[in-house]
Amino acid sequence: MTDNGRPRRRRPVVLLLVLPLIAVLVPEFYNFGHPAIGGMPFFYWWQLAWIAGVAVCTGIVYRATRSPR
Repeated sequence: MTDNGRPRRRRPVVLLLVLPLIAVLVPEFYNFGHPAIGGMPFFYWWQLAWIAGVAVCTGIVYRATRSPR
């Protein structure tokens, strides 16, 4: 409940934050050596790519859920 007595609505965009969590915490999705980029196995560049992915997902959720002033 919010202060004005109305229930707080959950926004579906918040589920976007689950995507990076699943993508990185379930190694069965990315536990491969190939394709390699610049000699770096897929296992490592997948995790590094999600650093930018998390920033993008967080930015989208922030913009969608911030309250108007």
